[in-house]
Amino acid sequence: MSAEFQSIDLQIPFELAGQRLDVALARMLPDHSRTRIKGWIEAGQVLVGSLPCKPRDVVETGWRINVRMTVDEPQTEVLGESIPLTLLHEDKDVLVIDKPVGMVVHPGAGNPTHTLQNALLGLDPSLASLPRAGIIHRLDKDTSGLLVVARNPKAHTSLTRQLMARTVSREYLAVCVGVMTSGGTVDEPIGRHRGDRLKMAIRGDGRPAVTHYRVLERFRGHSYLNVKLETGRTHQIRLHLSHIRYPIVGDQVYGGRFALPRGATSELIEVLRGFKRQALHATTLAFDHPKTGKLLSLHSPIPTDYGALLAVLREDAIDAEQGPAHGR
Repeated sequence: MSAEFQSIDLQIPFELAGQRLDVALARMLPDHSRTRIKGWIEAGQVLVGSLPCKPRDVVETGWRINVRMTVDEPQTEVLGESIPLTLLHEDKDVLVIDKPVGMVVHPGAGNPTHTLQNALLGLDPSLASLPRAGIIHRLDKDTSGLLVVARNPKAHTSLTRQLMARTVSREYLAVCVGVMTSGGTVDEPIGRHRGDRLKMAIRGDGRPAVTHYRVLERFRGHSYLNVKLETGRTHQIRLHLSHIRYPIVGDQVYGGRFALPRGATSELIEVLRGFKRQALHATTLAFDHPKTGKLLSLHSPIPTDYGALLAVLREDAIDAEQGPAHGR
């Protein structure tokens, strides 16, 4: 059987200028290994303009590159499933999904089925022709909110370029432990944890990662934040907030020791102990539509459990301000 290919057009962004071609493409196509990409280059499946190239070629800003990606058998083995999805936008080029808590984005070890990718292939089997069924970026299993999906190669190329150029706006809501005095920016590189392959870590040799945050509300022992991603590394918000000692409530990996504000009510204790997933919600997603070029901006309301957490934190703060005489 002859190999099948998926063609994608890319343009080298400023931040990757001066890198080797295989390194730059590995950054732009994170779902594929550098070894695989090097193989495509050596097989003549990668063209700079209309010219063949070598893995060690140094790239420049603005270079236009065509990559003919070999379609692997494992990708075609992901089966479509009839799983309900909440669609906030749907047209012939893109889908915007409001992902619920608990849904894994891609099949993997421990989660071979019932993922977002399975659901998308059940909704639209033609997505099997695109890498990862057209999913452009990811959310952790227990992070809720918005994801964009490309429905054809041109849309996939456009959205991938926008993501690399950092023109896709992604805003999150987070509840963290500790009372912040002001907003700020975390600019710390992220790489795989050397001792635990399931975790990420701040590493000098990691990939650049920038997170902006501002305070929406302060409670007695917690803060409610708006967080904006400049980059999109694995576990970026969770790791960056933990790094500055304001871990996200319910984060089982980066959250540290369980903490309660002094004098916490039994209701607050119960809600905080029962919140077993990170209090992180992808609330706003904005990008240029790949066909019309018009800005498409969508918003996802906070989930019920997240709203209940905020309500109890607000009530606890009011009770503390009004003193013991305030009744429930």
